This record gives sequence, C-alpha cells and structure tokens, in this order.
Amino acid sequence: MNDIADKGIAKIADLAGQMRGIGEAARAASRAVARADTSAKNLALTRAAVALRRETQRLIEANAQDVDAARASGHDAAFVDRLALTAKSIDAMAKGLDEIVALPDPIGEISDLRDRPSGIQVGMMRVPLGVIGIIYESRPNVTADAAGLCLKSGNATILRGGSEAICSNRAIAHCIHEGLREAGLPEAAVQLVDTIDREAVGHLIADDAHIDVIVPRGGKSLIERVAREARVPVLKHLDGVCHVYVDAAANLEQAIRIADNAKTQRYSPCNTMETLLVHAAVASRFLPPIAAIYEAKGVEMRGDARAREIVPAMKPATEDDWYAEYLAPIIAIRVVDSLAAAIDHIARYGSQHTDAIVTEDYTSAMRFLREVDSSSVMVNASTRFADGYEYGLGAEIGISTSKLHARGPVGLEGLTSRKWIVLGSGQIRT
Repeated sequence: MNDIADKGIAKIADLAGQMRGIGEAARAASRAVARADTSAKNLALTRAAVALRRETQRLIEANAQDVDAARASGHDAAFVDRLALTAKSIDAMAKGLDEIVALPDPIGEISDLRDRPSGIQVGMMRVPLGVIGIIYESRPNVTADAAGLCLKSGNATILRGGSEAICSNRAIAHCIHEGLREAGLPEAAVQLVDTIDREAVGHLIADDAHIDVIVPRGGKSLIERVAREARVPVLKHLDGVCHVYVDAAANLEQAIRIADNAKTQRYSPCNTMETLLVHAAVASRFLPPIAAIYEAKGVEMRGDARAREIVPAMKPATEDDWYAEYLAPIIAIRVVDSLAAAIDHIARYGSQHTDAIVTEDYTSAMRFLREVDSSSVMVNASTRFADGYEYGLGAEIGISTSKLHARGPVGLEGLTSRKWIVLGSGQIRT
C-alpha cells in the first residue's frame, strides 16, 4: 500500500515539475517572440503552412489513430466529425496561417500620442500579453489556428488539446516547430502539453507565475471548471443564448430572412439564435411565414401562450427554454409588447453573447444598441455574423463575454495589451 502511495505521489510531483518546466520555457521564449520583427514571425508561419501541406498524408495517418480510438470509445458521429482531418481541412489550416501572415502586425503600434504642457509627449504602445495558455477539445485545427494567432501577436503559447486528438496535435505541432526553427525563433514559443493526464489542466490554470491568460475552448463543463479553478485571468464565454427581436417597425420580409438565417444557417455555433422575440403588433403577420420555414426545415418551435395562439403547432415553452442554448434545430419564441420588454427579456435570460434587432425605426435601433449589454449587438443583421473573420479580424482565438480586456470575437488585437510611453527631450518635473 505504501509503495502504491509513493508511486502516486511521485507521479503528481513529476507532472507538476513537467508543467513548471513548460511554463518556464514559455516565459523565456515569450521574450524572444515579443522582440521578433514581423518578417521573422511571418516566415515562421509561412514555413509552418508549407510543412502542413507537405505532411498532409502523415497528418491524416496520425489523425486516423485518434479517430479509430474515438470510435472504439463509443463517441458519436458528430464528435468523430469534429475530430477528423481530411486533405481539404489540412489545406484550410495552412490557408489560415497564410491569412494570419497577411494581417497587419499590431505589436509596437503607437497611438494617442499627444503633447503635454511640460514638453513631453504621452501615448500608448501595443504590446504582447506574454504567455497564453489554450485549453481545447476535439478539433485539431485549433492547434494551428491558436499557434498562428499567438505567434503573430508576439506571444508564446502553451497548447493543451484534448486527449482524443493527441496524435493529430503532435503531428500539427511538429509542423509549427519546423516553421519556428526555420525562422530562428525558439520552439518553446509554441508548446504542446504532451500528456493525456487531466491533472495537467489544473497545473496549467494555476501557474500565474508563468502564464498571463488562459483561453478555454470547448464544452460548458470545461469552461466552467477553468473559470472556477483558474488563478490566471481567463478569456471565455459560457453560453451563446442569442436573440433576434423583431420590432413593431421591422421590415417583415427582411425580418424573415434574418430570423431564418440566424437559426438555420448552422445549428451548432455559439452565435446561432436560440430565442426569437416578436413585437405583438407584427406577430400575426410575421409568425406564420417564419413558422412555415422552420417547420419545413425540421426546427422544433416552443412558444409562449401568445405565440401558440397564432401558430398552434408550437409546443409550450417552459421557463427553462428561455435560458436554453440548444445548439440544435429547436427554437424558443415569445411575443412581447414593447422594445423595453424585449430588452428586459434579454437582460434576464441572455448570456451577453450576441443579440439583434430588426427595425426601420432609428430611435429604437439606437436604444437597443445602447441598452443591450452583450459583446455583440446588431441592427438588421443575422447573429451568425458574430465571428472574427466576418468582423475583419482575419481569424479569432474565440469569443469573450467578459467586460475586462477583450470582448466579443478575440483576434490579434485582443491578444495584446497597451502600455504608456513617454517621449521627452530632457524634461524634468518641477
């Protein structure tokens, strides 16, 4: 029994030491990446993209091991689909790195420079965050995407992918390291936690000595655990309970297109609409045609009493439905009496992710923009636009509903901070 206990203690100590070593190496590498010029970072990403394309067959073979293991473990088809790599998806990873190369480098940018009465100039310079820990599940493409964004923004990164993708992630990380070597940058700038031990996550999110921010990407249980246990600041969103509100002054033809697209363009993303709010003044004209579209596409509708009076085919909505992130062909529908009632509903049940109004009334649109406290608020557009690529960020590391630092889709700029700089010519304070 003592031997077993001793071995357990030794294992814990060994993992702690391993994770501490990863953190120390990342901190040292972060200084090298922070001072690297744009050409070196771009070269690393370009050469990594070349390696991904060249090693396509090797990546597919590594991924096949993960896919076989996932099927043997009983994972469903949707899980396996997220995990699987193809020649097309590998080329998309490489193209993603090429697109990051084309983005402007934010590091070193000076802004808001102004003269002071003393003769000094005061401004702000954009700088890297330092070391970013990324914790994610299933999707191996995150390994390349996260590495590329962190590197271009001057940060070192520690990647802890899910155990189900360990073979795929190792192969992708090998290509990223090739790019770093060819650019003369330290391989420790991008490190993959090469263990499937779940305790590694606990060490990573507690390492505030070496890690500056954690970004969790995955299911709600993972993100809740990270948010609850982390000693390092976290960029995250928990739920995507997104709303579309059809105002009394809406163009109904436009509203139907938006409500259709926001729900049915894809069901699983976090920016898909889950609750449709409709002003009572237009409900009888709007609900029947949109319900017909949903019914034709196999979307289950759950409505309040007033919505069901207009479309009896709807199932009764429960209180839980207003909080639900379905990520499925299900939608909750409520009829409201005013813009204020719609805003109150969103404030009570929403997740501060993405909410939209459809209206031709300028005053109502501006009130909705001001009062809805979400990371993305839209007028006359589908919630599906809440995405880094669609916002012109080129790519995103994820979406944040936090109010401090980055909010909404987090691209290159969201992975940086700013520091004050002062330019003088010998001034002293009197």
